[in-house]
Amino acid sequence: MFRTGDGGDTWAPFSSVNDDPKYREWMGTVQDGTPDGPKMHSIIVDPRDAKHMYFGMSGGGVHETCDGGATWKVLIGGMDVVEGFGFDPKLPTFHDPHVLRMCPSNPNRIYQQNHCGIYRIDRPSDTWVRIGKSMPKSVGDIGFPLVVHPRNDNTAWVFPMDGTQVWPRVSPEGKPAVYVTKNAGKTWQKQNTGMPKSQAWWTVKRQAMTGDACDPVGLYFGTTSGEVWMSRDEGKKWACIAAHLPEIYAVETAHV
Repeated sequence: MFRTGDGGDTWAPFSSVNDDPKYREWMGTVQDGTPDGPKMHSIIVDPRDAKHMYFGMSGGGVHETCDGGATWKVLIGGMDVVEGFGFDPKLPTFHDPHVLRMCPSNPNRIYQQNHCGIYRIDRPSDTWVRIGKSMPKSVGDIGFPLVVHPRNDNTAWVFPMDGTQVWPRVSPEGKPAVYVTKNAGKTWQKQNTGMPKSQAWWTVKRQAMTGDACDPVGLYFGTTSGEVWMSRDEGKKWACIAAHLPEIYAVETAHV
């Protein structure tokens, strides 16, 4: 973890995590090199208190500090681990959060897309609730990206992918779709109008889907095959706005 105080011109190591042997051990759960291997991601600063932060590690779980990074505690209660391997869910080593998103309208609510499902936590609770179990069984709740509504903490979007032995992760049956919840995960609805109906084996990485602050909210995602897709109406209709780009790892928006 590094910090800049001059807009990115210079960087310096930040926090105790860089030299802590535990974190080195947890990052060794995946053997590939970055950007496709072990990584720290989803660094979130509480807008009400700059000393209160979260981050996710793949692997290593979710971590929280209340003292500006001097000390950290693990926040993995309620999260599942991959079945069939005898992994101990109490050990951070075996937890693989894919992305964390704090709700701008309610910083006490955080959504998580995990290797083992979609979760929500409402602080001060220390237990995650798996809200992806209400996704269609044929689709499942495995994926990488997640986007939250800028003004409504009950609304979030995910891009599910095949959670079986298919690798890399792709759209189930080659039929891509975004799914939205408008009630904090109780129910989900498919949003795929304008997307291909078959033979679209897309992979969308953890930071490659985002939204803007417009009304209605605009949504955007990029694929590893170099396409960027956009919805101007909160996911009701989609259109491809760029193609033939390199593999897309991240998508962000800005007002200019």
